[in-house]
Amino acid sequence: MEIRIQSINFEATAQLKAHIEKKVNKLSRVCDDIQTVDVYLKVVKPETAQNKEAEIKLQIPNAELFAAKTTDTFEESIDLSVEALEKQLIKNKEKLRSK
Repeated sequence: MEIRIQSINFEATAQLKAHIEKKVNKLSRVCDDIQTVDVYLKVVKPETAQNKEAEIKLQIPNAELFAAKTTDTFEESIDLSVEALEKQLIKNKEKLRSK
């Protein structure tokens, strides 16, 4: 699984990148054929409390899954996006089993 992290208009810290990799790697417990993961981080204008957006795009065989969340911190946005993707992966797995 290849993880690509893009921070738009700012430089992501090593600590943030480590957090992203740790959370995204947990998705491999649900689905082991994840090919690529694209993570986009950006600060949404105007400057409000809820302005840290994380978008995650997963590439798996026969499908592309996407989740985007905006919260106070990038860590929280990542956590919520990963949770949403986990649910999508489980749903996708069940759909494939029922065929």
